[in-house]
Amino acid sequence: MSQAHLAYKSRVNLGSYYTPTEIVDIAWEMIAPCVHSQTTVIDSACGYGDFLRDRGQVTTIGCDIDETAIDVARKNSDKVRFFQTNALCDVSREKFGVPQQSDLIVVGNPPYNDKTSLIRHSIKEVGFDIDEDIASRDLGISFLRSYNKLEADLICVLHPLSYLIKPTNFRLLKEFTANYRLVDGLLISSSKFPESAKHTSFPIVLALYQRGTEGMEYSFIRSFRFRIAGKSDFCLDDFDYITGYIDKYPKKRDQSTYNDTLFFWTMRDINALKRNRTFVESYSANTIVIDKRKLDYYAYVDVFKRNLHRLPFYFGNCDVLIDIDQFRQCKPSFISDTVRHHPFLKKHFRIDPMDKQQTESELDMYFKSLFGEHHV
Repeated sequence: MSQAHLAYKSRVNLGSYYTPTEIVDIAWEMIAPCVHSQTTVIDSACGYGDFLRDRGQVTTIGCDIDETAIDVARKNSDKVRFFQTNALCDVSREKFGVPQQSDLIVVGNPPYNDKTSLIRHSIKEVGFDIDEDIASRDLGISFLRSYNKLEADLICVLHPLSYLIKPTNFRLLKEFTANYRLVDGLLISSSKFPESAKHTSFPIVLALYQRGTEGMEYSFIRSFRFRIAGKSDFCLDDFDYITGYIDKYPKKRDQSTYNDTLFFWTMRDINALKRNRTFVESYSANTIVIDKRKLDYYAYVDVFKRNLHRLPFYFGNCDVLIDIDQFRQCKPSFISDTVRHHPFLKKHFRIDPMDKQQTESELDMYFKSLFGEHHV
């Protein structure tokens, strides 16, 4: 059920969003083979208790910091042990009465709220204590770290795909990834959560982790094949990316040397590219000073931005994709399209613009080939 008792600001800061029943069903399909009569199942951010189901486990635990949510959840189930408490403070099995020898499965849709993100930045705050050893800029990462402290045997939760595929985020999970390995991952668009879909949709993964001694390195995630409902799977290693060819972020330079200099907006990922500009004519703290030896690649990104409608949601947190050999073969088409949209760039390229129809035809073939079965 939708947590309608919360105002919008509280919903953002507590990460309290309704999870569609079909997603809850899939989560239980993923963990059901491991649930038995000695299993304890816990949702430590249970809201109204949508994930709290009885599948023969010995104990079911629901926890939430929100007293009203717990009161509603209690009315929905009489077979659950409920705790109205902060699940990120004083984290231990003892806190929830779970014996150390008990098999423990975590399931649910914990909050994810990156305090450093510009989206909804003006209303974000965290007004509760978090254990120092699991504290992070993002609540979702803190929750994953808390499951590691609980030594859960199996974890099946929703969280942004960016936690895994962005190296910086993955490093924040080093204690978690040292003890857990991803065994299944279903990609879901944030647009499936209508209460949160007020901005560009981003990929969420319904992730199944198993505790063990192997853990996982980032290379494991790069080669992992994520499932997508009704489509072929998705793997990072299936593509090459622009990262190795250009600068994505600004570097400190002497502004007095900016005569006849070209600038490009900072690039984070594909979703950021949707929101931001590409070439700009003046310097700012968010601009990259273009190395003109790499100008062709910046033209590539500019054209790529105009073709983002061809990509499905699950590429949203990826870097810009490129097939370097094919790009070099049809580079004049990319440059022609860029010059057509940014006439001030014409003097910086050494080719004459191509015919618009021919340009569009070559670009269409390139992107269909690059995206392959993922092409929308």
